[in-house]
Amino acid sequence: MKIPTANERIHILDGQSNVWTIIREIVNNKSQEDAFYVMDVGEIVKKHQEWCENLPRVTPHYAVKCNDSLAVLETLNSLGVNFDCASKGEINKVLNLNVDPERIIFANPAKPASHIRHAAATGVSTMTFDNETELYKIKNLYPDAKLVIRIRCDATDVQCQLGNKFGCDVVTEAPELLRIAKSLNLNVVGVSFHVGSGCREPPVFRRAISAAREIFDYAETLGYNFYLLDIGGGYPGGRGTSIDKIAEIINLALDDLFPDPSIHVIAEPGRFYVSSAYTLVCNVHSIRNVSNTDPETGNNVMHRMYYINDGVYGSFNCILYDHQVVVPRPLEERLGARYYDSSVWGPTCDGLDQVTEHVMLPEMKVGDWLVFEDMGAYTLPVASPFNGFPIPKVHIVMDDTIRVLLEDTFIVTDGHFEMLTIPNNLKNKTDTTSKYELPTFPINIGNSILDYVDVVAIE
Repeated sequence: MKIPTANERIHILDGQSNVWTIIREIVNNKSQEDAFYVMDVGEIVKKHQEWCENLPRVTPHYAVKCNDSLAVLETLNSLGVNFDCASKGEINKVLNLNVDPERIIFANPAKPASHIRHAAATGVSTMTFDNETELYKIKNLYPDAKLVIRIRCDATDVQCQLGNKFGCDVVTEAPELLRIAKSLNLNVVGVSFHVGSGCREPPVFRRAISAAREIFDYAETLGYNFYLLDIGGGYPGGRGTSIDKIAEIINLALDDLFPDPSIHVIAEPGRFYVSSAYTLVCNVHSIRNVSNTDPETGNNVMHRMYYINDGVYGSFNCILYDHQVVVPRPLEERLGARYYDSSVWGPTCDGLDQVTEHVMLPEMKVGDWLVFEDMGAYTLPVASPFNGFPIPKVHIVMDDTIRVLLEDTFIVTDGHFEMLTIPNNLKNKTDTTSKYELPTFPINIGNSILDYVDVVAIE
């Protein structure tokens, strides 16, 4: 592995170190003051192992929009994970890794014309639709595309609803759309759905797979022979979460409703892979003490306002757009310290820039650090340098086993530490021959074994 020497931002873990020890090592550098991330590559590898063990029939297509870091994409590519792209920019970023276009699903049901043309030029042929206008656009711009009809089936308890924007009604819209597609001689190959991002209602997957079965059966009456089922995203990825229950429901539903092994089943996990891999570390740069009156006792109580160097215009945009609840933890715990009602604020001059309204924290000092775990999903890709405050840099950590796994495909450059960038050497790729090779499986990771689940190309 090629490790930058000028800017030590990749760290190899040994038996005595972990993410928190690396954080302490970084902040002990007296010149360190800006907020920063630590990305643990091993977390992504462990998540893939969990996916393979729990959903052996389902090929994951990582949702690039969740976190488009080059380090994330290269790690997943090395593991054999496919990709869900929503734009030509995301398609380019993935193709630049020498990913075969057949390993990409263009899963945006409403695509600009230029993006459809770009998909045609680069050989990304599998794409979703949920409306009549899209069918006519595709007929005009990419008539040979392999289409997937997206139906709506919403979970009642999710972090972010998606059905209010995408997905056609199974009864009132889907049959007519398939009839139109047939009249246009378009090649519809399957059904997709997305129950909502961050699903907290596992049984919804049974309902959605059952609805997809109905569409498969109706399509057959029109002369279609569907072979692709896309069960979308919604899988939790934070520390302490599990996909066990969701996987149990999905596997049983597939056995009951799609027993034919020739049906290729894919999914679009995003936060599942990256949420726990990123830890954000912020510096307390200002403090304001406010005296309030306790409404019950009438006594004066002190509320502490801590100002940190990242906020809702940066990494914590996830609070506004992803409905995430973040939990600050002091980097250094003080035994016996008294805790106070506190709030945490971002660095900008906007009163909206509040990270937490009420949280119990020990008394902090200027220069202390707060740590936020589970910050890998829908954070950095949406961050902006509003008010002139920089987007946090990323440090990468991995243990030596992971380093050996990735050393032939993961050549570290400055691009692995940057977000919101697309490589300069992008071009339309007409050669679909992939240089991609899977690592040798099984792989020993600590006391566990990562095995390989066959990645079947969409035909």
